[in-house]
Amino acid sequence: MMNNKVQLITYADRITGQGIDALTDLLNGPLQNVFAGVHLLPFYNPIDGSDAGFDPIDHSAVDERLGSWDDIKQLGQHYDLMADLIVNHVSAQSYQFQDVLKKGKASLYWDLFLTKDDVFPNGMSDAEQKAIYRPRPGSCFTPISCEDGNSYEFWTTFTDNQIDINVKSQAGIAYLDNVLARFSENNVNIIRLDAAGYAIKEAGTNCFMLNETFDYLDKLSAQANALGMETIAEIHSHFETQVEVAKRVNMVYDFALPPLILHSLFSNNSDALLAWLAISPRNCLTVLDTHDGIGIIDAGPMGDKAGLLNAAQIDNLVETIHEKTHGQSCQATGAAASNVDLYQVNSTYYDALGSDDFDYLLARAIQFFAPGVPQVYYGGVFACQNDMALLAKTNVGRDINRPYLDQQDIAAALEKPVVKGLLKLIAIRNNHPAFNGEFSAEGEGSECRLSWQLENNCITLQVNFANREVFIVEHQDNQQTSTSLASLLNE
Repeated sequence: MMNNKVQLITYADRITGQGIDALTDLLNGPLQNVFAGVHLLPFYNPIDGSDAGFDPIDHSAVDERLGSWDDIKQLGQHYDLMADLIVNHVSAQSYQFQDVLKKGKASLYWDLFLTKDDVFPNGMSDAEQKAIYRPRPGSCFTPISCEDGNSYEFWTTFTDNQIDINVKSQAGIAYLDNVLARFSENNVNIIRLDAAGYAIKEAGTNCFMLNETFDYLDKLSAQANALGMETIAEIHSHFETQVEVAKRVNMVYDFALPPLILHSLFSNNSDALLAWLAISPRNCLTVLDTHDGIGIIDAGPMGDKAGLLNAAQIDNLVETIHEKTHGQSCQATGAAASNVDLYQVNSTYYDALGSDDFDYLLARAIQFFAPGVPQVYYGGVFACQNDMALLAKTNVGRDINRPYLDQQDIAAALEKPVVKGLLKLIAIRNNHPAFNGEFSAEGEGSECRLSWQLENNCITLQVNFANREVFIVEHQDNQQTSTSLASLLNE
């Protein structure tokens, strides 16, 4: 089971400027006793494809620039270790797809990839195409000519360099089985099912989170569990979908929490946040920031389903982020900067809060007191600001929140009051026994109280959004202490 303590999300190279062994040294050195586990973002060959490793040429190989499977195994000896099982697609540069380009249907790997004809053998109507849910505008099919003289429409949910896998075919099953085996052999104990909601496609549906998708998640989860690994479903969707998915896998992400915390801080109102915490899955990971930006749709309406926030509140949330970042997030979001994901705003979470140290620490406090195991993205650990130079260099929107750091950057960040305060908060979350007990929440309007109780141990986060008075009240071994959040910045 995953440790109920704070976990790190990071790329090996972007946090250290080096590889997996340097990351291990960082965790055993300057960040000793801070994190119980690591979500190691794609370390497969190559790490510098068109989607920062999420378009693997070889999903079963470690990029030699980062290290080897032995380095992965060593890291996993002392920390929970999460890796991405990229369920939906593989790189168009993979040797399997390159073989398909040469041989067409005669390739041994033809059945590994999904074409439009696989799902629509009798043709596809305009209505059926419009019904397909895609996180980006445009068609999810890419016509590609093969050397057999034929052109085939391959399914490309995300980009034309990410060819969708036919997960129902024997080739697709064998491909993913091989990756799972590599993980289990090398101390990876948690599997993040990347883009799993898109894996199953059926004619006449929106091809996203179908009933059969839930069955598929059941099967994958059971398969991973049999190998000694837990599964985490990575799905951006309506909040009711998250509640349902949570019943099918070991854990889900609480992607509704990041926008709801921003909304509470921007509006000085906790009602939407408290409404969600009353029904949110308890078997979840909580995040504020990730490599993918700040998700928005998870808290909003979808189709005829009401959201935790209404459309006007979502619009106000996005516009306020753009204001807080002085327009920087606008340059990296939507159709800007080669980034057209419909469900995220690209910015560091710190800058989304206007680089306000207190509000940032308050956002983390709410995250740590919400139900679930907290994960903190490496840029969030060091309260990084938007990397406009990297954005200008790559013109990739999400790079605004994917900085390359080195030892000097980390040493400087560890001296910042906001980072010191965050590390103190992490220590509270890691060490207070009440976080292994029962959660409760109460309040309305500008006030909320988030509490944990285990036998005689209790800890409560008391928040007044209107005047920003925030206290952590601890009851432990018949002793009560009250700590103001502001004091964590000033000690």
